Amino acid sequence: MIVDLTDKRVAITAGGAGIGRVAAERFADAGARVAVCDVEEAALADCREHEPRMLVVKADVADPRQVDHFYDEIGRHLGGLDVLINNAGISGPTKRVEDITDEEWNRTLAVNITGQFYMARGAVPLLKAQRSGVIINISSVAGRLGMPLRAPYSTTKYAVRGLTDVLAVELGEFNIRVNAILPGLIDGPRGRRVMTEQASSRGLSFEQYLPSVLHNISMHTMIGMDEIADMALFLASDSGRHITGQSISVCGNFETYRAPLQNS
Repeated sequence: MIVDLTDKRVAITAGGAGIGRVAAERFADAGARVAVCDVEEAALADCREHEPRMLVVKADVADPRQVDHFYDEIGRHLGGLDVLINNAGISGPTKRVEDITDEEWNRTLAVNITGQFYMARGAVPLLKAQRSGVIINISSVAGRLGMPLRAPYSTTKYAVRGLTDVLAVELGEFNIRVNAILPGLIDGPRGRRVMTEQASSRGLSFEQYLPSVLHNISMHTMIGMDEIADMALFLASDSGRHITGQSISVCGNFETYRAPLQNS
């Protein structure tokens, strides 16, 4: 399916690397005018060097002043907004709940859910004024399955789904669609780092631990970052024009975190 988003104005948080970067490239390839923000200097520099098609802004979505600055730059360079992809998030600690510090809890919530709120709050007046638009919030399968040792992360990803539901109801009459994507086990640097931390907490290597996780996935596979980008592209296009209020998993059917490894 060929998706044409010529001249659509798209903002992607944490767009300098990972899923956000792949999505930014996909949207630009489809003709969109793309603005990305990120906090990592190396990611920002690489994006500026290799993606002259994009507006690149340093901004921490957990800081409302920096979010305002990002929107100021979007208004100055793009003249408005059609699509927001709320992608920014951090993995948070891999610890038992009694060992999580206040700082770890608060920072995970600040980025993963409060940041999505700040970005949505800034986008909604722009989208309402033109009576059209799309918001895509990135949640996780950890937002439909409690993920052990990841209390702050899993909590925020459930909250993202709740925010998505509320926004879809509030904004539908303005022809604004809001959906959440729930990635599974992502085959990328962050996904592998998280799995390595999970493995280490159990005294295992990544290679030893991975089969037990894949066993819990019906298709026994990790997910490519491009698959998440492609779902976002579809939801932002006219092909998804009546899809709203949905939490869509791209995960190969992640069943549970508790299934035992079966020996063949």
